Amino acid sequence: MLKCPVGDWVIYRKQKRSSSPGPRAKSLHAAQSGEDYAYIVEKYWIVHEIGSDGTLTLITRQGKQHIISRNDPRLRKPRLIERWFVANRFREVEKTRQTASEET
Repeated sequence: MLKCPVGDWVIYRKQKRSSSPGPRAKSLHAAQSGEDYAYIVEKYWIVHEIGSDGTLTLITRQGKQHIISRNDPRLRKPRLIERWFVANRFREVEKTRQTASEET
């Protein structure tokens, strides 16, 4: 179970499917028909709220909220090197989170 307070940076490995994966796509697999690809994209989100049932409300760069279980295997904390190299992505989300908090 992932333990993190409100405001913590987290990485969520989101599974996607499309005909044209983006440059950040990982674990790329072609569909049997060959028209689509299944892949993973790492999303850099911030813990916005912690539910009483142990769920985490995560906020995205665009201000969307996702409710994820702490036990989700696709959710993890960033490694030290990731905190350094992708810090700007997390800072963009922090700005969004601050704006959302000021509006309420």
